Amino acid sequence: MKFVGITSCIAGLAHTPMAAKALEKAGVKLGHEVKIEQQGAMGIVNQLKASEISEADAVIIAADQSIEGEDRFKGKPIIRVKLGQVVSNGEIVLSKIAKAIADKKKMH
Repeated sequence: MKFVGITSCIAGLAHTPMAAKALEKAGVKLGHEVKIEQQGAMGIVNQLKASEISEADAVIIAADQSIEGEDRFKGKPIIRVKLGQVVSNGEIVLSKIAKAIADKKKMH
């Protein structure tokens, strides 16, 4: 599966990139394509392209604050998770999301 997402914490210095890396590493380990945009004190890092968003099966938002540009994801399933959960359990979080998306696709 393909996932895009955004990580953002209030300070935007440590947890934002840690969460992004946790999701991307989990994607590699679990066989999914994952690209995460980071929004924080450093501005926007690894900005998502429209083509990446359109090809994604779902959007993961791991943020402790409101994010910029959420309207880009209109029509896509959006899964919101706590930033701390992703930092400490990226693989578990991604596994659960992938299973939920697969189960939903089977129902249609």
